[in-house]
Amino acid sequence: MGSINYERLQGKLNILADAAKYDVSCSSSGSTRKNQGGSLGDASKSGICHSYTEDGRCVSLLKILLTNHCIYDCAYCTSRRSNDTPRAAFSVEEVVELTMQFYRRNYIEGLFLSSGIFKDGDHTMERLVEVAKLLRTREGFNGYIHLKTIPGASKELLYQAGLYADRLSANIEIPTKSGLALLAPEKNHEQLQAPLQTVKEEIITIKESRKKHKSAPKFTPAGQTSQMIVGASNETDLQVIQLSSHFYKKYDLKRVYYSGYVPMLSDSRLPAVGTPVPMVRENRLYQADWLMRFYGFGAHEILEPDDPFLDLECDPKLAWAIRHREHFPVNIQTAPYEAIVRIPGIGIKTAKTIVKARRFNPITLEHLKTMGAAVNRAKYFIATTGKNEHLAHLTRDNFRQYVLAQTQTKFKDQRSGQLALF
Repeated sequence: MGSINYERLQGKLNILADAAKYDVSCSSSGSTRKNQGGSLGDASKSGICHSYTEDGRCVSLLKILLTNHCIYDCAYCTSRRSNDTPRAAFSVEEVVELTMQFYRRNYIEGLFLSSGIFKDGDHTMERLVEVAKLLRTREGFNGYIHLKTIPGASKELLYQAGLYADRLSANIEIPTKSGLALLAPEKNHEQLQAPLQTVKEEIITIKESRKKHKSAPKFTPAGQTSQMIVGASNETDLQVIQLSSHFYKKYDLKRVYYSGYVPMLSDSRLPAVGTPVPMVRENRLYQADWLMRFYGFGAHEILEPDDPFLDLECDPKLAWAIRHREHFPVNIQTAPYEAIVRIPGIGIKTAKTIVKARRFNPITLEHLKTMGAAVNRAKYFIATTGKNEHLAHLTRDNFRQYVLAQTQTKFKDQRSGQLALF
């Protein structure tokens, strides 16, 4: 690509990589695209992203916007049309060249490509698809590709995107309709959700076709995701996780991502500049999301209408157990897996190990430690020795204070001499 001015390209990269950092929905686990002779790259199940995969690997990708020009004026977005910010746009060829050059230098393992919207949805989506198409068909690139779908894009373009990308995602942006109407009056939830429905329908259709015809093409093999901005409006955590639960059921999403809003733009509709959403709130939402996806919790169990915000002092599972002491203590020698996995400090792997191991010997606290359980939390909710019977008289608030005081005890790290908290 001798016609590309690399000095100018570097300037665009500085602008458009920085503008892309607020999109956190870039996990790539789930793809099985394999390297074939004469091709480049290999997207594996463990995934490619600027984050940690489920197996603990830290992986990288080129994460950029095609452009930060945008026809919309969303209050929370740094790319909004009224914001006085440097603007730039890549050509299709520039993105292809960047991806290939970065990959050959072992800087990245894949591409995450999103964009502001210039002209209209189809105009922008067409260029995103063209990037993926050229990487696959002309460059022989079989690494991971994640494309952000554009609101208003046609079903045909979304179909084309799914043929070339490993994963597609559509941001729902603000969780509540009222919040979106206030902060992005040019958008609505129906418009933002339309790509999710289209992609879901195509996934189902292609899966059915592949049952009958093995030569049928793959379609977004790593599935689709969505993202919400948290804290830009007055939504509650209950509203957030209820919407996520609805999306998992309706659109069969792989993940919903939560991005704590970072106030940088002066606007009376937004939180004051310099007052970011506490990171712990974002973390608690991810923990609640994990409970819904893997632990069998419903959104209505995690939070209640009269207390719609997650406890920032303890994780949602522990908070639920403290509120529902009627379910405890759980006898881990006889209780079903579904009850054991809800015990604070006991994860899915440990719960399965308990169910297998108890057939041969009674399970003690020492056994739980070797199985990986956080016994400093679990011991208040299991029946093995009866040592916590003296806590039965405590009220919910007193019990909560007692458990938190015991589980957040400081200890001395023997290697570094630093203090840590449990």
